[in-house]
Amino acid sequence: MLSGRGLPMTKMPGEQTLTFDLDLPWPSPKLSPNARQHWATTAKAKKAFRARCRAIATAAGVRAVLAGKTSLAVDLTFFPPDRRGRDWDNMLASMKAGLDGLADATGVDDRHWRLSFEVGEPVKGGQVLVRMTCR
Repeated sequence: MLSGRGLPMTKMPGEQTLTFDLDLPWPSPKLSPNARQHWATTAKAKKAFRARCRAIATAAGVRAVLAGKTSLAVDLTFFPPDRRGRDWDNMLASMKAGLDGLADATGVDDRHWRLSFEVGEPVKGGQVLVRMTCR
């Protein structure tokens, strides 16, 4: 399922801030740095997740909205699929391929992102909400 919505907002008179929200799927357990599997399995999972996140962002029209921007504030909210404890570094590492897909879709290199994240309450199946903001 593809999901995404762009929310242009005005912060100050004469200065427009663009905010774009995307609902991304929870990363596969195969993307966890703790997964013990053959490298080819990991590579296939990374390629699929990157393509899926890129498709979601592209379908939502992020490239057209963010055209010409050189930096982004990217805020991630992780909604895990259950109440099991998870390390923040593993959640972020599991999202790397997805974030690369977003960089592909936006045209803004992720080295120019200001990244922040938090963990929300569990939701069935898990979800990652991405809010991209630029001026």
